[in-house]
Amino acid sequence: MIKNEDRTTSPRMRIFFILVAIVLLGSTFAIYAGIVIGQDNQDAASVATSEKQNRLNQLAQEHQKEVDAIARELPKDYFDTFSSYSSRVKAFNAADVTELKTEDLKKGDGDKIEDGTQNVDYSAYYIGWLSDGTIFDSSFDNADSPESLKFPLTGSTAMIQGWLEGISGMRIGGVREITIPSVLAYGETDNGIIPANSPLKFVVMLVPLEEEPAYSDEYYQLYMELYYGSSMNLDTTTESDTTTESETTTESETTSEE
Repeated sequence: MIKNEDRTTSPRMRIFFILVAIVLLGSTFAIYAGIVIGQDNQDAASVATSEKQNRLNQLAQEHQKEVDAIARELPKDYFDTFSSYSSRVKAFNAADVTELKTEDLKKGDGDKIEDGTQNVDYSAYYIGWLSDGTIFDSSFDNADSPESLKFPLTGSTAMIQGWLEGISGMRIGGVREITIPSVLAYGETDNGIIPANSPLKFVVMLVPLEEEPAYSDEYYQLYMELYYGSSMNLDTTTESDTTTESETTTESETTSEE
């Protein structure tokens, strides 16, 4: 009897185990497939992010080239005018410099510096020298080459008082010789090759700041996606356009009803 019962249930058990095995195998395959697909998605997302970052870097480099090109053009535009004033560099009697003196060598036609502060955005090319004729600083490393111009000074940051007062009243494009007593320069303090109690002279040319070109829409779009996880709305339709369109539609509907 026992042997017959075993023979009767054995096939059923085999079928059960086969079904269990199939279910387990299917589950294992599904889990594996999910892991593979998930990994593929992560890899694809990583590649996409890397490509976007590379493109963003490329756009940033292209923008910097534009900025550099503008910076190179500015010296060329003003080089001939400013370099002609290098002959003003001569020795002078330090004892005679007791107050600030200015002499306009060329009148400018741009915005006016009201008080030597940053009420006007400007750059300045300059030559500065001591009473013995020694040039202590200059926008020219080599007065024969416009490419040698240093990056121009901007605004009033860290400038001596004599400079700020000396350029007051100048207009952009103008050239001025400024004679500064030591009390309005570095006073009793040595500053590099400038001895203490030294009066100074400058020839200064104020030039306009070139407006930096804007980044492209593509750059801003990629930047927002990479660092903020969102796209930038580049829709240029204004509220007034929307209002006008709405009014036009309403007027059209009213006409049709009549």
